[in-house]
Order: sequence, then C-alpha cells, then structure tokens
Amino acid sequence: MITVDTLRKFAPKIKNAELHAVALENARLLSTVTTARRLCHFMGQIFVETNGFTTMEENLNYTNPERLDAIFSAIKGKGDASSLIAQTPRDVAIANRVYANRLGNGDEASGDGWMYRGSGYKQLTGRSNYREIGEIVGIQIEKNPELARQPANAARIAFTFWDKKSCSELADNGDVEGITEKINGAAKLGLNERRTATLKALAIWK
Repeated sequence: MITVDTLRKFAPKIKNAELHAVALENARLLSTVTTARRLCHFMGQIFVETNGFTTMEENLNYTNPERLDAIFSAIKGKGDASSLIAQTPRDVAIANRVYANRLGNGDEASGDGWMYRGSGYKQLTGRSNYREIGEIVGIQIEKNPELARQPANAARIAFTFWDKKSCSELADNGDVEGITEKINGAAKLGLNERRTATLKALAIWK
C-alpha cells in the first residue's frame, strides 16, 4: 500500500522516500492498518506530526516569547519565555522546562525533557511513553532515545501506538477529531491540518 510513488505524491517535500516507504510498509504489515481508509487516517496524522515528512523530531527552537508562553503551561509569562529563548542551546532549555516532571520525566535538571522530546513519525514524547512502547516493540528506546528517530524503529513505534490507542476503529468511522485526541492529546493541535492531510491521502490511496 505504501510505495515510493504514493509517498512522494502525498509528501512532495520528503527526502529519502525509499527509506521511509520501506520502513512504513514493513511496519504497517504488522498492524491493524489493513485498509486504505485506515491507512489514509494514519498518514494524515503523521504528515502533520512530521511537518510533511521533513523532520523526525520535535522542533522546539522557538523565537517568539508570546507563542512559547501560549503553547506550554510550564512557561510563566513572556519574561520567563524570553529568558529561556535567550539560553544556548535554546531548544534544549525549552524542552527541559516544558516537559519536566511530566510523562515520566524527571525535573528540569535531569535533561529528560530533551532526551525524550517528540520523536519519530508519531512524535512519541516522554520517558514513560518511550519505556512502554519500547517494551511492546522490543526496542530499548528508553535507554537509547535516538533509536526512536530512525525510520524503521519510528515506523514500528507509530503503528504500535496507533494500535494501542485503537485508532483503526476510529478511522473506520472517519473520526479525525477522535484520532487527533489520541495522537496529540486534548489540545488536538493542528486538527484542521490533519483533516486536510487525511483528505489528501484519501485521494491517493483509494
């Protein structure tokens, strides 16, 4: 179902399409994503998570204090955001703050926020999620977080997370919003973009 040609058509900015197509298709074959409809919903979600298949890790390199403060509750006002942005490297400082004491991570000084930042096609985030999904797929991503950012592992992680959250059943009902909540959380960031990407996928994988 996922070929180099269909992937390039879906994500024209993708690099190394062959590598991604093989990784995703091999992992799909082990999942509940057995229909074109389910695949389209899956691809619509990971298209947004990876910024159109251009990155395998969360971009935390914020430069706008107002936006940083608006997105993360751990930021306490524009001044706090500005002080984080002024640090070097800023993305590491921001990650360690916004993900501290959450999702199984330690405090800000532990460095867990950066180590377990959003990674892979699904943008898996947080030490506890790395541990749990890693145990299911049999990959030591908690001990070696960089493994979660490699396509073959990232594909297995993404489809495993999808199945664990019973997203295929939601896809059967066309529930983009429900899937987005499972993938992204209650904030459902990028919901409209996810709908658009899913519709684009549906025009390719008919």
